[in-house]
Amino acid sequence: MSWWPVLALCVSAYAMKAVGLVIGARLDEEASARWSLAIVVVPVLAGLIVIQTFTTGQRFVFDARTPALLVAGVLVWRKAPFVLVAVAAAATAALLRLVA
Repeated sequence: MSWWPVLALCVSAYAMKAVGLVIGARLDEEASARWSLAIVVVPVLAGLIVIQTFTTGQRFVFDARTPALLVAGVLVWRKAPFVLVAVAAAATAALLRLVA
């Protein structure tokens, strides 16, 4: 394995972080820019959650993660504390894996 691609990726990652800080400082002054960034964050996180819950490799799966996500969604909707949401979802997945 060559170290040059690894170093290039590290440099590019730090460069993107630096660009993000510079752009973020400029956008922070405008309330409309902050509002539009807040709108983008929710769908991106929701998409990541769906992909991580319903896929394994290249296949769709419905396993213990699906009911755990539903339990977490209901608790978030009921405005439960985050710790309770995480523990309840983990317990749901663990119990279903134990049973199945």
